[in-house]
Amino acid sequence: MSRAIAAGALLLLSACAQPGALPVCTAPLKPALEVSLYFGRDKPAGGQVSDAEWVSFVAESVTPRFPAGHSIVDAGGQYRDASGRIVRESSKLVVIVVFDAPAHHAKVTSIIETYVKRFGQESVLRVERPVCAGV
Repeated sequence: MSRAIAAGALLLLSACAQPGALPVCTAPLKPALEVSLYFGRDKPAGGQVSDAEWVSFVAESVTPRFPAGHSIVDAGGQYRDASGRIVRESSKLVVIVVFDAPAHHAKVTSIIETYVKRFGQESVLRVERPVCAGV
């Protein structure tokens, strides 16, 4: 009976964990963060970030910072721009799983700043969430 009470208490405590707190994982999985970056492809001056420009950006900015791997997904999205207008555009979603939190912050920030500057973007959406991961 005491195991059931302990398990119930653990469940209640984990439900109250702080947002962003790393989860308790079952081996072989380990606590990690999933970082999702949403890159809009429309350029403010017109046109889109081409496939060749995107491949070059990933090779120069993403891969060197996260050589262990990442996933890239073609996406479509919409957002409200600084003037309040709804904008729909094709996008790229880059998903990176990191085990070195918070050391990844500077690398992710550098990727975002490079993209914003290179392609004249207002921003790149960044989402981070705790996960259990393993390879």
